[in-house]
Amino acid sequence: MNHPVRVENLTVAYHGKPVLREVEFEAPGGKLIGIVGPNGAGKSTLIKSILGLVPRASGEVSIFGKPYGAQRKLIGYVPQRESVDWDFPTDALDVVLMGRYGHVGLFRRPKKEDREIAMSCLDKVGMANFAHRQISQLSGGQQQRVFLARALAQDAAVYFMDEPFAGVDAATEKAIIALLTELKEGGKTVIVVHHDLQTVTEYFDWLLLINMRKIAFGPTSEVFTAENLQKTYGGRLSHLQQPDVITPLREERAAHGGPVLDASL
Repeated sequence: MNHPVRVENLTVAYHGKPVLREVEFEAPGGKLIGIVGPNGAGKSTLIKSILGLVPRASGEVSIFGKPYGAQRKLIGYVPQRESVDWDFPTDALDVVLMGRYGHVGLFRRPKKEDREIAMSCLDKVGMANFAHRQISQLSGGQQQRVFLARALAQDAAVYFMDEPFAGVDAATEKAIIALLTELKEGGKTVIVVHHDLQTVTEYFDWLLLINMRKIAFGPTSEVFTAENLQKTYGGRLSHLQQPDVITPLREERAAHGGPVLDASL
């Protein structure tokens, strides 16, 4: 069986120091998969190494049984907002049209059909009215929606998203998860770096717990346990047992005095 994503013994090192060690997993098709772990665990590095954006010290990655380079058109990617130059002089529609380059060619002009697809994708994320707005003039949540629309315009089979919910408002988060669920139900595989442990069981079918190495991978109902979370986060966690879910708590308090439930420990 050719899995949408297969990672074998992947190791990544920066300046000779390993940041990922022999990570391996096989992502099933048609699932919404979360990648969860503490800061510095290698979550973003894992995605970037799969996509060839950072070099691998060792290991192999295949997309539907073939090397990533041969399957590039099948991949959609939404990077962290912080890694994007939002001052670049372009509007929302042009950003989304970049997602069509794999279909029209890098040096060819998009056709009317491509522009219609791009507008449709903007409409799906509630940004059609901002098509000609400069991206620097958009809010953080609006910028994230535009980049999600760009990924949709690629019409990919596998989507990688690096913390798409970070820094967005509740309405945007709700819109994003609805769209990711729609992609999943359409048979797509969606792999998401996520930080809010409180929503893990609500959002994801499968889960990869990681802290420089794979701690656990499988259906969320089987993987999201106190034992696995303790292995992932170590002594930095206390645990609160709730019906049907075990939620790690940060010791720090939010500004309003309540516990912050996330994985940015």
